[in-house]
Amino acid sequence: QVQLVESGGGLVQAGGSLRLSCAASGRTLSSYAMGWFRQAPGKEREFIAGISKNGGITEYSDSVKGRFTISRDNAKNTVYLQMNSLKPEDTAVYYCAAKFAYYANQYDYYYANQYDYWGQGTQVTVSA
Repeated sequence: QVQLVESGGGLVQAGGSLRLSCAASGRTLSSYAMGWFRQAPGKEREFIAGISKNGGITEYSDSVKGRFTISRDNAKNTVYLQMNSLKPEDTAVYYCAAKFAYYANQYDYYYANQYDYWGQGTQVTVSA
């Protein structure tokens, strides 16, 4: 079992920045590809960023590309999401998720049902 705990959410003005963290316990994250998803009220959970288990590949949705950066520190068992130039439409609950991965430098996990473990989410609210 992997337990994931997100932190770093909050209220920020448009144009501001936040850094989300996802800390894992139970097992080492080095065996898992990681993803960040978000869910706004009345909308489906959507993929926004992912990273291969060795950190060599990162992927982003078009909505956040160029503004958000995913990274990981396997020694700290933590994954990060740096969010810059935030917009009101970024307001959502943000979730991290872990997917057991056989290959170190592969990432093709864009759907929520591909993931094995989820955190409880952290709220991000961007005011206009």
